[in-house]
Amino acid sequence: MASAPRAAWKGFLRVGAVSCGVKIVGVVTEAEKIHFNVLNRKTGNRVRSIYVDEETDEEVSAEEQIKGWEADKGDYIEVESDEIKALKLTSEHTLDVDDFVPIADIDTRYLEKPYYLIPADKPSMEAFAVLRDAMANKKMAARSCVVMYQHGHEVVIQPYGKGMLMSWLRPHNQTVSESSVFDDLPSGKQDKELMEIAGLLIDKKLTTFDTSNFEDRYEEALIEMIDAKRKGKKIQRKAPQAPKENVVNLAEVLRKSLEKEGIKSKGKARKSKAA
Repeated sequence: MASAPRAAWKGFLRVGAVSCGVKIVGVVTEAEKIHFNVLNRKTGNRVRSIYVDEETDEEVSAEEQIKGWEADKGDYIEVESDEIKALKLTSEHTLDVDDFVPIADIDTRYLEKPYYLIPADKPSMEAFAVLRDAMANKKMAARSCVVMYQHGHEVVIQPYGKGMLMSWLRPHNQTVSESSVFDDLPSGKQDKELMEIAGLLIDKKLTTFDTSNFEDRYEEALIEMIDAKRKGKKIQRKAPQAPKENVVNLAEVLRKSLEKEGIKSKGKARKSKAA
């Protein structure tokens, strides 16, 4: 039997007077990722990182290291680890729900790091299940804040299967406004027949959102290369051809795509202008 995933955080979920013990388990794992060590090319030995004084070039031990914020050029304000710990939020071990928002209103641009939220123990299961199902029935997500890795993170919590899903939220000042990117893009009605052809192509490729089919081609290529090196072989890879930058006749390109998929289109769309 596989061991239970390690909890990244333990505490309480509190909505008004209702509270239950919960724990957070990371959704993302890098257990299968290729991780490299840095080696000395001459000896083949591993290389370790050390901190050195920029002026004296002498190594600085962990006991002598301190965090510093640069107020002016070369002028630092020193901050002790104990001072940082003292600033932790009082809700360090409690997810206090500030308010609820419709799940449909969540702007996915702000969703960052996902975690599973589950009951911490058997006595907490009933209250947890009631909160989860009530949120699911109302199609609502909870807004809260969690202290993890010595930082406070705004989060959104929504029902997810038998448990809940908690996601860190990016601060608004860390996102780029869509208007600054989309302003020069065309809008309005598109050619009706071109839209019909594109729609047929989409329908042909319609499928379900199944992440088990997703592939990390770069990671697979790394594994293949390392396996070949282990066996003393060399892999010859051709550089992929970049697509043409401009589409001269969009209607013709779309029709060729349909023919490739074995679909017959209706009518003839007008020729589009070169991009």
